[in-house]
Amino acid sequence: MTDNPSVSQKQMHSAFMAGVAAADPHAAVLRALSDGAFMVPEGRIFVLAIGKAASAMMQAALGVLPKPHAALVVTNYENAGQVTGARVLAAGHPVPDENGLQAGLAVQKMLARTTREDAVLVLVSGGGSALVPAPVPGVTLEQKAEVNRLLLGAGLDITQMNLVRQHLSRLKGGGLLRTAAPAPVTALILSDVVGDDLRVIASGPTVAPIGTRAQAMRLLEDAGLWGQVPDTVRTVLRAETEARALPEAANHLVGSNAQSVAAVTRALPDAQSDPTPLVGDVAEAAARIVAMANRPGVTVLGGETTVALRGTGLGGRNQELALRVALTLQGQAGWRFLSGGTDGRDGPTDAAGAVVDGGTVARIQAAGGDAQALLANNDSYAALQLAGDLLVTGGTGTNVADLQILAVD
Repeated sequence: MTDNPSVSQKQMHSAFMAGVAAADPHAAVLRALSDGAFMVPEGRIFVLAIGKAASAMMQAALGVLPKPHAALVVTNYENAGQVTGARVLAAGHPVPDENGLQAGLAVQKMLARTTREDAVLVLVSGGGSALVPAPVPGVTLEQKAEVNRLLLGAGLDITQMNLVRQHLSRLKGGGLLRTAAPAPVTALILSDVVGDDLRVIASGPTVAPIGTRAQAMRLLEDAGLWGQVPDTVRTVLRAETEARALPEAANHLVGSNAQSVAAVTRALPDAQSDPTPLVGDVAEAAARIVAMANRPGVTVLGGETTVALRGTGLGGRNQELALRVALTLQGQAGWRFLSGGTDGRDGPTDAAGAVVDGGTVARIQAAGGDAQALLANNDSYAALQLAGDLLVTGGTGTNVADLQILAVD
């Protein structure tokens, strides 16, 4: 093997951005609307966009639809900006904040004005779950945020987390449909979830819930979290509620991780995509990547791993995955690995992920760091910053989970 793989860091970065471009929310909305996904009503049009890609999706919709009666954008702080013709609200992600609570109230207030002659267009992208918390009666924003922190730190996947969050919200798990009734709802959905389960994306505001309150309660018990969640949350999940039929909605998937994986594969010579998503615990995902390093070639993957927080450091699932791979393959020449979040934000950091190689650990040590100790403290950001291996793209305005590239000579 050569000291450096034939696929450079710059080439990997460029290919990663090709995957991000394939999930361009503006283009996705334009395609869907040009294909007739939304029927203009006799009455008024209400447009709501929630998620990390909300601004771009709203701009596309307003560019082709008749002037709506109301247009509201709720997005994260990094992606917030003026959208002509719409009101824009910014809120916290991944942990809900007071601005998110106010955004949830604004959504409910807007949709409460609809009639049967009107129509609602909802533009959904990843991140919407935390951005509009709208807690059920009896649960405060602080209590819901605490549940969110517990779920994020327990290594649960997005489906498991959203199973719980749906039952603590008035908008998730189809709650938005009840709020908008009797107006018909059409949703254009950009998927940040592997497998594209519409019930999971942004906690499914326009689809049926993932499961029951009893199932959410069992999940918390199995994860050892039942005794840690606030008393009011336990009260809500124990309560028996009468099953009510949801109003129907027309849901359309307009972008996904699989489409971005295909774009990355096309951007690299002789690359192949792995059809099996990279999911589950980050340590197991790293072991899978290490095993793949035994065979030459360029492999592109997509997915979303989970991290169990045991330390107090700063990082994200992509950075931790990359650092784990670098530690296992340290000193071995001829390979390079990229792992990045398509939203440009990996955990609570300004990096999308990292690009590592056989010299990463040596560079960390040369800069005075202990890679293994930093990993044990979930401080992958500090370790990779010392190595100069962080992948920094800035906020991308989209979100279709994560992308990985492994190059082996």
